[in-house]
Amino acid sequence: MTAEHVEADAAMTLLRRFEPLMHFTRGERFYPMDVEPYVRSCSLWVQHADEEAVCLVPRGELTSEDLAQQPQDEFGATHFLRFTDPQSFRELYSRRLRRKHVSEKRKEPDNVFRAGRGRLARVGYLSRVVDALYSLALLARGRLPGEASFASSIRYQHIMSEREQYRYHGRVLRQGDWIVLQYWFFYAFNDWRSGFYGANDHEGDWEKILVYLSESETGEVRPEWAAYAAHDYKGDDLRRSWDDPELEKVGEHPIVYVGAGTHASYYSRGEYLTELEIRPPSPIARAVDAIRSLWRKRLHQYSGDGTRSAQNEAPNLFVVPFVDYARGDGAAVGPGQEKEWEPPRLLDSPSSAWVSGYRGLWGFYAQDPFEGEDAPAGPMYNHDKSVRREWYDPVGWAGLDKVPTQTEALRTILKQRSDVVTRCAMLRAEIEQKSDQLKRLGVEVAAMRGQSHLLASYEAKKMQLDELSREVEQLRAQLVTDKTVSESLEGYAAQLQAGEREPTRAHISRALHPVSDDEGRTGRVAEIWAAVSVGLMLIALVWIIMFQRQAIYSALVSSIALFALLEASFRGRLANLVSSVNVGLGMLAALIIAYEFFWQIVALAVLIVGIYVLWDNLRELRR
Repeated sequence: MTAEHVEADAAMTLLRRFEPLMHFTRGERFYPMDVEPYVRSCSLWVQHADEEAVCLVPRGELTSEDLAQQPQDEFGATHFLRFTDPQSFRELYSRRLRRKHVSEKRKEPDNVFRAGRGRLARVGYLSRVVDALYSLALLARGRLPGEASFASSIRYQHIMSEREQYRYHGRVLRQGDWIVLQYWFFYAFNDWRSGFYGANDHEGDWEKILVYLSESETGEVRPEWAAYAAHDYKGDDLRRSWDDPELEKVGEHPIVYVGAGTHASYYSRGEYLTELEIRPPSPIARAVDAIRSLWRKRLHQYSGDGTRSAQNEAPNLFVVPFVDYARGDGAAVGPGQEKEWEPPRLLDSPSSAWVSGYRGLWGFYAQDPFEGEDAPAGPMYNHDKSVRREWYDPVGWAGLDKVPTQTEALRTILKQRSDVVTRCAMLRAEIEQKSDQLKRLGVEVAAMRGQSHLLASYEAKKMQLDELSREVEQLRAQLVTDKTVSESLEGYAAQLQAGEREPTRAHISRALHPVSDDEGRTGRVAEIWAAVSVGLMLIALVWIIMFQRQAIYSALVSSIALFALLEASFRGRLANLVSSVNVGLGMLAALIIAYEFFWQIVALAVLIVGIYVLWDNLRELRR
């Protein structure tokens, strides 16, 4: 399915009709903005491998037309924008203190963020250790300077003071039977790490939601799906049916709950536990998977939290936990709100040549090997300058390439059933022909059997007979399957004709849900314990090595048991811990017994088998 652009006036009308209503979290400092003033506030740089970055266009002289030309575009060159200039930490720190003092005097707590439950209290020891290693890695790898967040907020507020406006960038195209509305939101800064205890900061941030429309034979359009981009979710899991209660709306305007700092899009307000996976080396990963499979699937031992860890798919143990706050308790931008949308800028218009012309980054290039601290590329490109799938294949990006519109659904089903019925007729004819051939070949083989002078011909015909028999068997199995499919399609068509639809969430395999109130409820002591537990473990380890070398094994076992007991107590899983310890001790005892009495156990097993076989055979004689 190729994508075709929609005429500008019609595109603008559709975008305004379904434009979203964005709910932000208290504490948010950056909102969707026009790229034009951002570009004018930036300088353009280029970075070649093993060379210092070079400024191509200084601040105050850069325009979107310059971006479209992308000067010095060579192999291995990385272009990027700089929204902030390096400033002395002391100057920025003083300005921050002055601003905080003024805010306290004015008593302006309206936009103050409160983290709530500590994120480390939501996960176990291993994730906390990985989190500590991740924090240490931030010191060594490429990262955005710590003062960049505050500097960006100052520059962003300066732009807004000149003209306060909230704008999205839109694109409308046809792909197959779908009309796709793309809403692209640009933010001056992603301050998840510095503002909301998250994973990363970076200059510039492109986010998006898509709305999918169908068109009736009379030309009337109706919305059927919406797809929100959120972290590592993709395909079917991105989208929700327009009738899904989870997709909140005001009239025809979908509501988006925006992650604080991340600006990821969510269907429901709440706090989302987001885990950054770090895959260990293959041998360690295989060993961990094997132990986890034995513990969970064979011994049925779970963590007891009743959530994802108790499901069939176990989470990766090597993850860094972060919370994405999409509470929706802050400012709102959209139709009928205090902050209204300006008319959108169309990304397919002649004035937006930068969309395809500029393949660089929309902010500082930190040269982070994980790319988390690097600015993103534009709406059309990935970091490696390849074209985004959501740009050239927005229908497939949300898993809708296999889903017909409601207008086309019944027609598609009936056509498919007609094709299956035709295939069944062809299979019947082929089966009848080959069955007749099989009979004739069987008679010929039977006639040749026992004729020594026809041995070579007999064996060849026998092989041909066996092959033909298997072929007929496969054709008959295929016919049965196709008949069943035909009946299913007929029933499905009858449901659609009666106005019935499939469940609105049947396509979702990995639903994204905020943390429930029960999961989020924990004591302050438990949060403090989660924050200090890893540090205390390291201190205890050093103490044991330094002062308890003579009894190092008993000291290690005792400390591990103590930390496990405290962790289980604070997380309300003491009963689970006792059960798991009992299972573990039982396995250990079994291994010790098997080692100490191996040959006695083997002899006993053989003796039991022999007695059973003797009894079973004698019992058969009595019948």
